[in-house]
Amino acid sequence: MSCITLSRQMYMDSIDEKFMTLALEQASLAFQKGEVPVGAVITLGSEILAMSHNSCVSMNDPSAHAEILAIREAARRLDNYRLIDTTLYVTLEPCIMCAGAIMQARIRRVVFGAGDAKSGAVVSLYRLLHDKRLNHTVEVSGGVKRDACAEILSRFFQEKRITSKVDSE
Repeated sequence: MSCITLSRQMYMDSIDEKFMTLALEQASLAFQKGEVPVGAVITLGSEILAMSHNSCVSMNDPSAHAEILAIREAARRLDNYRLIDTTLYVTLEPCIMCAGAIMQARIRRVVFGAGDAKSGAVVSLYRLLHDKRLNHTVEVSGGVKRDACAEILSRFFQEKRITSKVDSE
């Protein structure tokens, strides 16, 4: 690896961590609202187009995942349903629904924090964003701030189990 390639990679890692930190802040907002703590940020270059967090419960909408809400906002801001050359940062590996929306929006790159062994459609269960049979593939980077992203989810579900246990007694 050349020095230029290494410098570019270090720069990209730094940028990815910066935007994942913002996605984690969105996840914290979801946590505070009793929503599954997943946050998302969409960028075009260094410009933030949208930030969102899961809102399924508060919106009574099973499709109100952080990724979907961020895609909707970014498309509105760009006045275009195609989000060409954008990057989506999300704290949890996208599910099948979100992976489909990512492909339809033509997002160029997805950066996620924690993998999702139960519903991950990017690397864990499926590899939808890399399926050459489909008309769009997406560059994927996983594991950015993995521990922090996994920790907020673990804490949320642990607290939910404790609350459920207390409520049932």
